[in-house]
Amino acid sequence: MNQTITILKKELKDYFLSPVGYIVISIFLIISGWLFFSNFFLYKQADVRIFFSFLPIVFAFVIPATTMRLFSEELNIGSYEIIHTMPVTLTNIILGKFLATVVFICAMLLPTLLYAITVSFLGEIDWGIVFAGYLGAILLGSCFAAIGIFTSSITKNQIVACIVGMSICFTLTIVDSNNALLFVPNSFVNFFQFLAADYHFNNIAKGILDTRDILYFLSVCFVGLYGTHLSLSEKN
Repeated sequence: MNQTITILKKELKDYFLSPVGYIVISIFLIISGWLFFSNFFLYKQADVRIFFSFLPIVFAFVIPATTMRLFSEELNIGSYEIIHTMPVTLTNIILGKFLATVVFICAMLLPTLLYAITVSFLGEIDWGIVFAGYLGAILLGSCFAAIGIFTSSITKNQIVACIVGMSICFTLTIVDSNNALLFVPNSFVNFFQFLAADYHFNNIAKGILDTRDILYFLSVCFVGLYGTHLSLSEKN
């Protein structure tokens, strides 16, 4: 556990001591703020469901951009081999990087609480729904982070890792959309809905805390991190 915390601290320093982390957070806040307030004043409703409605799409592009360097950069410059010779296991490295990304995602979401606070001054707001929405956002972000870490482990090229990660996350976001399900037989609709991260996130964001939705995100995280472990084990 100490080794995992050491890796966690190292990655957090890389996120917050370099301009890249702040650039990503700024871009996220600009996009989310513009989408939220432009639609908020259009519909004139005192809630933050508008913010959560487009969050999966934004996450699908932003989070792979934050994870693309985690292993790709080290594999490219050869520093991964140096880290692997240290008294730390591969599991510690993967978990440390994953947890650091989750903390970074939480830091990225923290300023958006101002949206809910602003709305609360304009009308009554259901804070239970707000809490559920942020819980779902953290689970969704963790899911996409695990996918991004996996794609970062399979290539030395950060751009390739980012594009592949975005493609997977975007697919999981829209797989249950009406257009995507238009040509799918009715017997397979429930299956594709179950695969969709957007479907499970929306359930939680509505305040429905179903164990199936939570289990979905935990399962995707496990698959992504386990895939990362297999990918990196082959490189040793």
